[in-house]
Amino acid sequence: IGARNTRASQSPLHSEIEALIWAIECMRNLRQSWVTFATDCAQLVKMVSEPEEWPAFESYLEDIIFLKRSFNSSEIIHIPQTQNSKADSLARSARK
Repeated sequence: IGARNTRASQSPLHSEIEALIWAIECMRNLRQSWVTFATDCAQLVKMVSEPEEWPAFESYLEDIIFLKRSFNSSEIIHIPQTQNSKADSLARSARK
């Protein structure tokens, strides 16, 4: 989908969840019905699957829950960086 220029986030985890929200919005705007979002951030997957454990991110998680209702099916999965070196390389070069 591509990257977007965003304001500085409070933490790397904030950046991860903001990027996920952006990706979900993009897929919704493209009228996709069946989507899988993959991330190398295991904490993000845990956060979305157990939102009650992450009160500091409540507003973000509410946004994700609302946006996910746009799809017939959606999932968020963890892919270790070691199994996705191309995406990891792109992310590193974007930060430079």
